[in-house]
Amino acid sequence: MTEKWQSDKDEKNRMGRIGQRPYWVLGLSILIRAIHLVGAAVFLSSFLLLDGARPPGIYAGLVFASGAALLLTEWMRHRQICRELSGASTFLKLVLLGGAYHGFLPVTESVLLVFVLAALASHAPKLVRHRLLF
Repeated sequence: MTEKWQSDKDEKNRMGRIGQRPYWVLGLSILIRAIHLVGAAVFLSSFLLLDGARPPGIYAGLVFASGAALLLTEWMRHRQICRELSGASTFLKLVLLGGAYHGFLPVTESVLLVFVLAALASHAPKLVRHRLLF
């Protein structure tokens, strides 16, 4: 079973193009990810804990700026990230958060779904996370 996941020749597990990125970018992306997690925790929990309140502006800016920086550092390594599961989950999280923020979707359920989607997408094995969807 593990051999199937490790095989590059298996058409079902085709990963996107992989590019080179400097090693220092990896270290920087870890720092950015930590900042993103703090911002995302405050941003998303404000929807759940503060009844009807908007998230603090500084954290909203922090989470979106660090998220864009993370997407850029991931794109440096995974050049087809928009076609991969990780990129699609990022797009879906943005749609869900936007819908919740603007009142098109139920806030609590949407935010909880974003939490679960973020956990699944970021902790999935590399061959699943960076698998080409189309």
